[in-house]
Amino acid sequence: MLSVVAHLARGIHVGWVMAREGGLSFVDEAALPPHLRLVLRLGRKLERPGLGAGRLPAALTRLGPSYVKFGQFLATRPDIVGMAAARDLERLQDRVPPFPQEIAVGILESTLGKPLGELFTAFSEPIAAASIAQVHKAHLREADGTERVVAVKIMRPGVRERFSRDIQAMRFMARVVEALRPEAERLRPREVVETLARSVAMEMDLRLEAAALSELAENIKDDPEFRVPQPVWELTGRDVLASEWIDGIRLNDRAAIVEAGHDVAALGRTVIQSFLRHAIRDGFFHADMHPGNLFVDPAGRLVAVDFGIMGRLGLKERRFLAEILLGFILRDYRRVAEVHFEAGYVPSHHSVDDFAQAIRAIGEPIHQRRADEISMAKVLTLLFDVTALFDMSTRTELVMLQKTMVVVEGVARSLDPRLDMWTTAEPVVRAWLGRNLGPIGRADQARRAVLTLADVVADVPDLAQRVKRVLVRLDEEGLREVTRVERRIRIETKRMVWSTLALWAIAGSLLAIALR
Repeated sequence: MLSVVAHLARGIHVGWVMAREGGLSFVDEAALPPHLRLVLRLGRKLERPGLGAGRLPAALTRLGPSYVKFGQFLATRPDIVGMAAARDLERLQDRVPPFPQEIAVGILESTLGKPLGELFTAFSEPIAAASIAQVHKAHLREADGTERVVAVKIMRPGVRERFSRDIQAMRFMARVVEALRPEAERLRPREVVETLARSVAMEMDLRLEAAALSELAENIKDDPEFRVPQPVWELTGRDVLASEWIDGIRLNDRAAIVEAGHDVAALGRTVIQSFLRHAIRDGFFHADMHPGNLFVDPAGRLVAVDFGIMGRLGLKERRFLAEILLGFILRDYRRVAEVHFEAGYVPSHHSVDDFAQAIRAIGEPIHQRRADEISMAKVLTLLFDVTALFDMSTRTELVMLQKTMVVVEGVARSLDPRLDMWTTAEPVVRAWLGRNLGPIGRADQARRAVLTLADVVADVPDLAQRVKRVLVRLDEEGLREVTRVERRIRIETKRMVWSTLALWAIAGSLLAIALR
């Protein structure tokens, strides 16, 4: 009961701050039932005067680091908050004052089990600070006497406890939302909170971020145009992550990139194609590819940093994505619709032809405009409208991928405003489909099927023995159970007989007393 009261109090505080900072201005009143429209109108009357742009970021920043992280996560979910709110949330800057240097050194020494002087020859003041961790620049002496520069990420003290408390309040509020508006269940607010909780939990173990960095590095080892920093495993623990220091130009500094002599058009194509390779070819992609996390190094290669938020796609989702993109490129809307039904994303009671018609309404306006005028954000907005019309359940991993694609497109077009998204994407999509759905792919699928069948056949004798042992055990347990039941019946029968005799004896005694 006390926890419910505490969560309710936090929920009221969140609602108050959102109302005061104008965060409710993004809520579509027409989409609410009458009783919630009244609540929204009352909330809008609490707005502070003179509010400008960036209302949602201001509200969430005021609520604290947990809500900043939640806002950044919702920026990847325009299906829930709408495209306008998602764009506003992209302005959130996860920047907070750094914690003191002596505390950072204490966490470092405690995690790595050595004093600072034995670990590094130089260790800077924090150069960047966010809600979960802050980054220092350090110099590491190698065995051969040379020095290597590394970035050292250190977890903020007390952050796990604070996030745990706020996540509990968010779970409570998600249940309240579903209770007040049952149709919101399609958007799975509780699942959204759980996804955030898992994401933050992984971000708060820096060993997992190092593992993500290592996995992505392994996937791209043959990609000459894209690289990631190497983790330093011996200097990495739960609260500390050391990795290669990146010297480069941030992708949001176009003038510096041009001045350094890099080809901005080629770099824009690399941004798009690298992301699609990671998503479609590898099924593992950087889900936070904003310009602050992307650099171009002196050799002209694209370099990504900060691997706290990663996305994964299974083979089915990768095939779905590739066929959808190719369908839009070729204007094959019937095939796009069929892929949705084959993947099970659209309930079978809907018509493939009707869904193809809705997809055509999205695709045809694209082909009536110049390639550099096509907005993927607009395409996504229409797609989300279609998903609601055809009762499609939200697929978290696909929405995260779609939203990341919008961000990536924005980064690429900031380098080359006339970039043709579709022409750039086509070679990657066709290569993957040709490899996985063409003759080579079919042969590989057949080979895997034969190996699977061989494994099953090889396991048949052992499986048969296991089944036999299970059946014998069931028979024995069944016999024991029957024996127990029979014994229980005999006991109960005896007890009933003796109870009946006792009652007759009592009745006889009472009758004898009455006749005296």
